Amino acid sequence: MNARFSRKVVLGVVAVASVLLFGWLATSQGPLAPTRVTLAKVQQGPLSASTFGIGTVEARRSYTLAPTMASRVARVLVDQGDAVVAGQLLAELDPVDLDDRVASGRLVAQRAENTVRAAQAQLAEAQSRARVAVASARRSAELRGRGFFSQEAADARQQEANAATAAVDATTAQLAAARRDHERALSDVAGVGKLRAQARLLSPVDGVVSARLFEPGSTIVAGQAVLQVIDPASLWVRARIDQGQAGGVRVGQSAEVVLRSDAKRVYPGEVQRVDWLSDAVAEERIVNVGFAAIPDALSIGELVEVTIGTAELPDALWLPAAAVKRVDRQDGVWRIEGGRVTFHPVEVGIATLDGRSQVLSGLAAGDEVIVHSEQALQPDAKVRAVAAIVGAGR
Repeated sequence: MNARFSRKVVLGVVAVASVLLFGWLATSQGPLAPTRVTLAKVQQGPLSASTFGIGTVEARRSYTLAPTMASRVARVLVDQGDAVVAGQLLAELDPVDLDDRVASGRLVAQRAENTVRAAQAQLAEAQSRARVAVASARRSAELRGRGFFSQEAADARQQEANAATAAVDATTAQLAAARRDHERALSDVAGVGKLRAQARLLSPVDGVVSARLFEPGSTIVAGQAVLQVIDPASLWVRARIDQGQAGGVRVGQSAEVVLRSDAKRVYPGEVQRVDWLSDAVAEERIVNVGFAAIPDALSIGELVEVTIGTAELPDALWLPAAAVKRVDRQDGVWRIEGGRVTFHPVEVGIATLDGRSQVLSGLAAGDEVIVHSEQALQPDAKVRAVAAIVGAGR
């Protein structure tokens, strides 16, 4: 009897302990337990906003040397990395028959010039005859008026004067035509000469050869690049900035550039141009950043990281950016009141790359806000503040 009673007591105690244990687990670790959260206080102090992008080193002033017609490369006088000066011969193309055409054109122009000279001599002779004929006709008319000359003789002299004047007009027209032929021949020579000059690829600036694309003997088409020359003083970074962060980027803002080949060093720079055209597919905007001092041994096309300072606030309210949530299209933070959470709308300003957001309104310095929670929060949910949550980030 006593053994049976003792067994019942033991079972009862175990049952009660189990219920208590289950209740404790349910209220502390299970679905009825408060949600664990981490807290942070709103701070006040200096705040620096910046934006980040990836880019490549490019030359702002780059020149492509190419022929204006199909040809064959005769010789290339420079190689990549060679320094060149403006007007220096860098490469030459096979002129084919251009030299012969220039020589032939010059002969045609010389013949046209001789024709002009002959026409000028003929005009001078015709003008001389016309002057004599006109004077003779005028003298005959005077003598006819005095009765010393017959009408038929006077008319003959006038006809000779008219013919001489017409001859002057004809030779004048011939001279004009000869001059036009001469000008056309000179234009043809100049045109062929320009084509011949195009076979000589000259450097347009003092610079450096950045690419040698063809070797002697290669056949190329019109417009196909043979060499590329850059102005080494015009090197800058063509960076891609997310459109969501590019709104505050302006020309003149300071920037920091880190080269992939020299990741431990930061080179100062400045925003020199913000492109008007954005990439709608990648949702990026192009920002060009110039170096304060161009690094040595910089290579075209090298990948770089760019950080651009967009705002500098000496005294501002701020909180961790992770604390700002968006609920029903409203930015705000979760706060604890009486062990339960409430959502407080706030207005935020600039954000920094180290995870801080400016508070414009809705909070004061020292206010505590929830930064992370182990699960999504709902209004009036029970929470418990802890120092850290493993795997937090929601």
